[in-house]
Amino acid sequence: MTVDPMPMPTFYDSELAALPHIYKLARHCDINKLKDVIAGSSEASVIGVGSGGSFTVASLLCNLHETYTGRVSRPATPLEIICNPTLAESSPVFLFSAEGKNPDITEALIRARNRSARAIHVLTNRSECPLIDLAHSMSEVTAHVFELTQKDGYLATTSLLFNAVLLARAYAELDQAKQGLPIDFSHFSIGSSSLKEWLVAAMPFAQSAAARGSLTIIYSPLLKPIATDLESKLSEAALLHVQLADIRSYAHGRHLWLASRPNECALLAITEPSLGQLWSQMKTLVPATVPTLAMELRDASPTNLIAGLAAEMHLVSVIGKSLGKDPGKQEVPQFGRDLYYANLAEIIPAPTTSITEIDSSKYEVLGSSWPSARNHEVMTRARNVFIETMEKQMFRAVVFDYDGTLCSSRRRDFSPPVTIIEHLKKLIRSGITVGIASGRGGSIQECMAKVFPSDLLDKLQLGLYNGGWIQNASKGPISGQETSEFLSHVTRIIVRLKSLGVPITDYKANHPYQVSVRFREGLQTDNMWFVVADALRQAGLDLSSMVRSKHSVDILASGVNKARLIAHIVQSFNIDPYQVLTLGDQGAWPGNDSNLLEHKFSLSVDMPSRRLDRGWKLAPQHKRGVEATGWYLDRFQLTPDSAFNIKLGT
Repeated sequence: MTVDPMPMPTFYDSELAALPHIYKLARHCDINKLKDVIAGSSEASVIGVGSGGSFTVASLLCNLHETYTGRVSRPATPLEIICNPTLAESSPVFLFSAEGKNPDITEALIRARNRSARAIHVLTNRSECPLIDLAHSMSEVTAHVFELTQKDGYLATTSLLFNAVLLARAYAELDQAKQGLPIDFSHFSIGSSSLKEWLVAAMPFAQSAAARGSLTIIYSPLLKPIATDLESKLSEAALLHVQLADIRSYAHGRHLWLASRPNECALLAITEPSLGQLWSQMKTLVPATVPTLAMELRDASPTNLIAGLAAEMHLVSVIGKSLGKDPGKQEVPQFGRDLYYANLAEIIPAPTTSITEIDSSKYEVLGSSWPSARNHEVMTRARNVFIETMEKQMFRAVVFDYDGTLCSSRRRDFSPPVTIIEHLKKLIRSGITVGIASGRGGSIQECMAKVFPSDLLDKLQLGLYNGGWIQNASKGPISGQETSEFLSHVTRIIVRLKSLGVPITDYKANHPYQVSVRFREGLQTDNMWFVVADALRQAGLDLSSMVRSKHSVDILASGVNKARLIAHIVQSFNIDPYQVLTLGDQGAWPGNDSNLLEHKFSLSVDMPSRRLDRGWKLAPQHKRGVEATGWYLDRFQLTPDSAFNIKLGT
């Protein structure tokens, strides 16, 4: 496949020779998990993050995402996230790194996780690396490891093609394309020419560009990842000075280079049929002394994006040989290594959290986002009164939500982290009544039985199925006790919605308590709540019992809600209602913790209540979910008389 105008093959040539094998590996990887998270992000814009070759992969992700979903998406360098982590606040973030060890990407992950309330995904080709270790230590971060034993040379080549093919496959398969990627690498083509034929024709141009020392790359916006990678490789290997612009941006002034420095210019156009006429017209206007070449792809499909990447990788080899250089092997100076391994955590300060930022979550759930006028005086006074009241109160019981509060909010069942479990054990042994209210069922009791000794299970109170079933944790609920016509009617409606294409993955009727509906992995449930609610409304059913978590929408039977566990604790243990503290993550209705955070003494670990006198999120802005729960628990101060207070110290 490699075009070799010089007799001596280079290290970079050996990498190119391996591409057919790398392509075959990527064709046979199991990408179902990756497809799930991409599908779950289909209603959102995404942020792709990477450096060098991984930036090309990030660009390809965003390009494909925009093409198939219409959601404007943005590739970003790690530094962009490090300096402005707010970019990650409202979009799923995908971080790419072949070896997962560069300091930029690990710091970007830390700052994105600190700021984002959305899912974060890490894709790498090493199961053991600093990035994966860091991802495993964080909540709501999913690692996607596609092991690749072959290491890259100086330029990312094998890993770039490997990861690009994984993404191209994912989008093509989700789109149910009639024609997927070619079976074999040799089937890729540039227009009507094979890769080898196109490269032979491109050789004189490549040699002319090398002699002139610079290259201008103009491209169709639909093919930007190809142009991005070619610029990256030529620049990082110090082969050519490169200018990059889409075809129309080039016409807005950059063409002056052709008039001022025609002997220093060569022009490469990366196009597809929608811009074919535009390029044909432009080509006739370019001075005859300026070398030009077109990479004319058949379309911007995943197949042709991969073909373009493969072609430009081979073009780099031709240019490198014309200059007597091996793009895959470079002597990196010490100052370059020092630049690469700079400790960004120390030299780029992280954004600070001020006391006024605590108010932001309240403003958000009230719809008062920027640039709405905010009454800071009223909000500040409410916050200060709440903190003062909370710190004065003594508590004898605490009720926690489970998913998103004691453990990560995920589809599968997980036990809380060891640090959280140890806090709960300490509370129970000190005589504090501890309760857990969850939309899940017996799986919670099973998780608790694995981590608590039997004497503590008897004292741990559970309110499962959103408070429908209440008992201590020594035994789980028994299903099938009785049926509910209301829930049966709801189930029939859910079945019909699924048949219409609503992205429902599973549903479960837990008579007589609730029907729980789950959607495609990663899909936000706020919009899905309205879909289900409208169907119930059309059937004349009551909507007041519908709640949502991050992973499900639950339709509850009459009288079922998490506040029932509070009432049970108050009555069974003779505890004053004001001596019960509640914690949850979805405090604003229709969040499934809205009843918990309606309680006078309540704290949020993510979304607060809309009431100003309760349900505040007082943990630092960058701590959400389990981390916020841990922050609160660290501030519990036990007293000898089986009680505790909380010193928030904000």
